[in-house]
Amino acid sequence: MGERKGVNKYYPPDFDPAKHGSINGYWNTHPLRERARKLSQGILIIRFEMPYNIWCDGCKNHIGMGVRYNAEKKKVGNYYTTPIYRFRMKCHLCVNHIEMQTDPATCDYVIVSGARRKEERWDMADNEQILTTEHSEKEKLETDAMYKLDHGGKDKEKLRVAIPSLSELQDHQAGWKDDFQLNSALRRKFRDEKKVMAEEEEKDSAVRKRTGLAIPLLPEKEEDKKLASLLTFQSPDSIRASPITSHVWYLLCEGPWGPDH
Repeated sequence: MGERKGVNKYYPPDFDPAKHGSINGYWNTHPLRERARKLSQGILIIRFEMPYNIWCDGCKNHIGMGVRYNAEKKKVGNYYTTPIYRFRMKCHLCVNHIEMQTDPATCDYVIVSGARRKEERWDMADNEQILTTEHSEKEKLETDAMYKLDHGGKDKEKLRVAIPSLSELQDHQAGWKDDFQLNSALRRKFRDEKKVMAEEEEKDSAVRKRTGLAIPLLPEKEEDKKLASLLTFQSPDSIRASPITSHVWYLLCEGPWGPDH
């Protein structure tokens, strides 16, 4: 309630600005209340959100990006003029503590102890992304005129090499500019394909009904037609009679008293 008392319009009768300084001094409370209980040690309790996926070294469980903790924030150094902050928090699944700190040089967070990062990073150069300029190079560009001139020439050369790719991308995007015509053509193609599919389904249904099949039929192919034309079918009676008529004794029995008489 300290922050509420700090903005309260009510001031007690014995409030003395010279003695108490502020209404918080009168109530002997800090505006941040429990969050500032370690402020004398340079530690402030904040709400910290996990910047990426990690595995806890204590319980070996996965902690997803975006999970929030009450963390102790403390300044541990500087990168040039940018402060480096360290955050210490307790895992919500075990008693293990995790420590992370900012890395202004790479604009990232690094794990100091208590956890292991799930590696999902990639090389920006291999991915053809724009690389961030180092602080030393920025300073040199601002102070060294000859280096800046040489750097500008290199940038122009990179632009000249990239112009064909950029032009190709622009032409490709221009082909998709008229979204109404593209949508109409796509819907027209879909209607035609849907009509063909309905006709094929009607033919397949007729075949399944005629043959008594209860399985889906595959699309007809030209190879299937050629293979079917090479097949010959015989009745079961002709297959059983062919070995009998081929015997010699059957041929000798043919005559006035043979099997035909």
